[in-house]
Amino acid sequence: MLRYAARRLAAAVVVILGVTCVTFLLLHVEPGDPARAILGEHATPQAIQALRRQWGLDASLGSQFTRFIGDLARGNLGRSFVDQTSTSSLIAARIGQTAALVAIAAVFAVLITVPLASAAAIRKDRLADHVVRALSVVGLGLPAFWFGIVMIEVFSLQLGLFPVGGWGSSFESHLRGLILPGLTAALAIVPVLIRSLRVGIVEVLEAEFVATLRSKGLGELRVLMHVMRNALIPTLTLLGVNIAYLIGSTVIVERVFDLNGIGSLLLTGISQRDFPVVQAVTFVLAIGVVLVNLATDLLVAWLDPRIRLG
Repeated sequence: MLRYAARRLAAAVVVILGVTCVTFLLLHVEPGDPARAILGEHATPQAIQALRRQWGLDASLGSQFTRFIGDLARGNLGRSFVDQTSTSSLIAARIGQTAALVAIAAVFAVLITVPLASAAAIRKDRLADHVVRALSVVGLGLPAFWFGIVMIEVFSLQLGLFPVGGWGSSFESHLRGLILPGLTAALAIVPVLIRSLRVGIVEVLEAEFVATLRSKGLGELRVLMHVMRNALIPTLTLLGVNIAYLIGSTVIVERVFDLNGIGSLLLTGISQRDFPVVQAVTFVLAIGVVLVNLATDLLVAWLDPRIRLG
């Protein structure tokens, strides 16, 4: 298990470095000048050149990349071009909202997926199965922001149960403010998870050991608990992939619900051509995605020794 974890960790480091390098190169080769974006279109060429020199953008791409990697190795993620604040402090002020949003979305996804997939699998080809499968198909065709707008209209504007948006200032307001965005983000991945877990449970229910358990007089609930461990393995992998997807795509949900997470920070940095902010946020998001995938791989390997032995 330790050797397997070491191999996965080494691969994770390579992925993080690869994403960071690609982000740096893409930012510097696409059209647009950060100095002109900051100073405005009426700025003189001398002022633009002076600002580029101050930021080190007048150096060659190779020199900038070497300096960037060196700063990264020392834990320096740079300073924002726009407000001259360290990107680390900007991310630290916002990462809590994004992390809480992803965590609540993952909890909602599990709470919705397990009972619906179990009900559909146990009642295969009956009414409950058809209803769950139909709902999952409909869910696949609807974007996350549509769910968010509908829930704002129903639960915020009509019923007044939750705030329209924002983060609040206390733990209770944080929690209430994250219910709808967390549910919105969860509904974007639940259809795929339901279909995967349903198929897994149906396949395991047809195994010989299930007939043996039933012959011993075990109830359906206890049989299902035995089945779930084997059926969950492919769905856990899929859940990890989708949580990683949520980490990188929270910008849409954050915009709909007016949350100030790092997804919104990334979008602002891109629009302002703020290279250090975009690079720092991408680096942090890459770490988050890789850590989720690494944790998923280790959990699946622990549940199924064949994976780590293979």
